[in-house]
Amino acid sequence: MADILIKNVHIIDPGNNTDNVGDIFIKNGVFADPETAEGNVEIINGAGLKAAPGLVDLHVHLRDPGQTDKEDIISGCKAAAAGGVTSLLAMPNTEPTVDSPETVRYILDKAQQADAHVYVVGSVTKGLNGHEPTDIEALYEAGISALSDDGRPVLDTSLMVAAMQKAAALGMPVTAHCEDPYLAGGKVNEGTVSMQLGVKGMPRAAEDAGTARELALAAAYGLPVHICHVSTATSANMIRDAKKAGVAVTAETAPHYLMLTEDELLKKDADYRMNPPLRTEQDRLAMIEALRDGTIDAIATDHAPHTPREKADFVNAPNGSIGMETSFAAAYTVLVKGGVMSESELIQKMSCNPAGILGIEAGTMYIGAPADLFLYKEEEWIVDPEKLHGKSKNTPFKGRTLAAKVKLTICGGKVVFKDE
Repeated sequence: MADILIKNVHIIDPGNNTDNVGDIFIKNGVFADPETAEGNVEIINGAGLKAAPGLVDLHVHLRDPGQTDKEDIISGCKAAAAGGVTSLLAMPNTEPTVDSPETVRYILDKAQQADAHVYVVGSVTKGLNGHEPTDIEALYEAGISALSDDGRPVLDTSLMVAAMQKAAALGMPVTAHCEDPYLAGGKVNEGTVSMQLGVKGMPRAAEDAGTARELALAAAYGLPVHICHVSTATSANMIRDAKKAGVAVTAETAPHYLMLTEDELLKKDADYRMNPPLRTEQDRLAMIEALRDGTIDAIATDHAPHTPREKADFVNAPNGSIGMETSFAAAYTVLVKGGVMSESELIQKMSCNPAGILGIEAGTMYIGAPADLFLYKEEEWIVDPEKLHGKSKNTPFKGRTLAAKVKLTICGGKVVFKDE
C-alpha cells in the first residue's frame, strides 16, 4: 500500500473544526502529519476538490448471505465506495438471519476483501420472528456491533427491553424499526395518493405508534435507543420532545424522505415504494427541519437492493430502494444547495454523528485515525441507474439531476473508487 499525499485540497472535517485548504498525508493506512511526507509517495492534486471523512451509513441491506442475486458484500461495498461511504452497518434480514455466530463470522470474513468497513447487526429475535430471543452475548462475541430486528418491530415488548438492557451493558446501540404491525400492511402512504391509485395505504399512525413505544421504553428504563428511517412529522415531534426531556434517543432519516413525496407513486413505479413509504410535502419539510435543529442526528440510506423482475409489479413488488451511491449527492442537493445547512453540518450528519452512534473510530481525519475519506466537488450529474456500481438498479433518484459528485474514495489508506 503506497503512502498518499493529497495536495491543496479544501478539507472539511467537523470533528476537528477544520474548514480550509491544506494537504492530507496518509501513511501506512492512517492519517499522518503532511510535514513528514517523503520518499515514494503517491501525489494526488486536490485543487478544486473538497475532502471529508468517509461517510458512515447506519442502515444497509447487503443481501448476503442468501439473496446474492440482488447484492452481495463485495458489490454492495463497491456501491458504497462510489458514494463516499467507507463504513456501513449491515442489517440482519439475510437468509439465514444474522441470529447465529456462524452467520456473523461469514459476513465479517467476506468483508475483509470489500471496499468499505462492514459492521454487522445481530437480530434481537431468531428468524426476526419477534418472539424467541437470540443469544446476544454469543453474537457479540462473534463480532456484532448493534442489535435490531430491522424491517420488523420486536413484537414482544419485554424482549425489546431485555435487548436494550443487554446492548447498553455491551456498549452497542439498538436500532428500532418503528411500526405497529396491526396498523401497517399498506403499500403506499395512506392519503390522497393511495385513494387515487386504489391501493391500500399505510397510515402515519403505524410509524408513530411504534416510535411512541420505543421512546416510552427508553424513558421508563433509562436506556438508549436509535430510531430508524423517520418519515413522519409526528414521529419527529415526539423525538424532539423526548430529547428535551432527557431521553437517550438518536434518530436517522433517509435522503428519499428529504427529496421525494408520495406524489412519485402516481408513476406506478415500484422503485418509489419503500417502508416507511414516501409521505407528504408536510412530512418532507418536517424531516428537513428535524435535521436542521438536531432532532434527527443522522442521514442513512436504508439501501435495499431488489431485482428488476421483483420490482416490475407495482403493487406486489417488495419494498425498498438502493441509496448508497446517491446519498451524499442527494442530501447535498436538498440541504446545502437548498440553503438549509453548511457542508460541514451535512458531513456531521453523515459521518461524525453516525460514527458516534455506532461507537466506531471513524468520522474524523485526526492524525493517527484510520485513513477513510472521500473527495468531492459541486458538480451536476444525472443519475443513470445503469452506471451505478451495485448489482441492483432500483434507485428512486433515476433521471434526477444532483448537485455534488464523489470523485475519489479512500478506505483504510487504499483508493477504492475513482470517478472516471
